[in-house]
Amino acid sequence: MKIRPLAMEDLAGISAIQAASPEAVSWAPASYLEHDGLVAVRDGKVVGFLIARQVAPGECEVLNLAVDPPQRRTGIARALLKRALADRPGSWFLEVRASNAAAIQLYESIGFQAVGRRSNYYWDPSEDAIVMRFFS
Repeated sequence: MKIRPLAMEDLAGISAIQAASPEAVSWAPASYLEHDGLVAVRDGKVVGFLIARQVAPGECEVLNLAVDPPQRRTGIARALLKRALADRPGSWFLEVRASNAAAIQLYESIGFQAVGRRSNYYWDPSEDAIVMRFFS
């Protein structure tokens, strides 16, 4: 597996992952080009992606992280997240669905801590978000 910066040709793969991941946030894939993106590629196919942005000096936010369902639990999300954290040391924030126990467990295992809750943050279905923070 190779992790590299997001490119225009990755948008179809990202769109397919989003379509197969109703629990993840779905944005227009082209909008990701406005932010910092990483993709995980295996056998020439995008199998995961992470989109982030810098919100202030030394502070970044994960906007979306998703992995192709058949490729989950193989270390792709962990590798993407660790690469992003290593590329930009400092404070990192993210929101995760309160019901997404697997993602919360992953984030905690890397060192993120719950620091708040946003009521009805997600839609379709409506659900609270857990706000998590990491500092390196």
